[in-house]
Amino acid sequence: MVSDLNKIYRNEPALYEVDFEPYGFEWIDFTDADNSILSYVRRSRSGDFVLVVLNFTPVPRYNYRVGIFYLGFYKEIFNSDSSEYWGANIGNNGGVWADPIPWQGKPCSLNLTLPPLGGLIFKLQK
Repeated sequence: MVSDLNKIYRNEPALYEVDFEPYGFEWIDFTDADNSILSYVRRSRSGDFVLVVLNFTPVPRYNYRVGIFYLGFYKEIFNSDSSEYWGANIGNNGGVWADPIPWQGKPCSLNLTLPPLGGLIFKLQK
């Protein structure tokens, strides 16, 4: 898992290019204490971004909606619950299409399955 995370880090400028500028990070939601879920976006200088969603409970979350900027297909580029890491493979079958449903102050949203005690990273496919 650490090897895969290092590869993602090296290949995704959004995770390192503008670490020390406000543009490089945006909370999507840090207020869902009831479900213990955090979501945020990291951006590169060019505007590419990745969405990170973290579930801090031992309970899978189904039909969990997260606001996002654009319609399109969001590929799940990392799932900590993958069977490759001896997880239960609870996730989004490799990705999810955005819905034109405004959510959390964003014009679109994703309807996600969140693995228990897990982290997901998504990238918009162009």
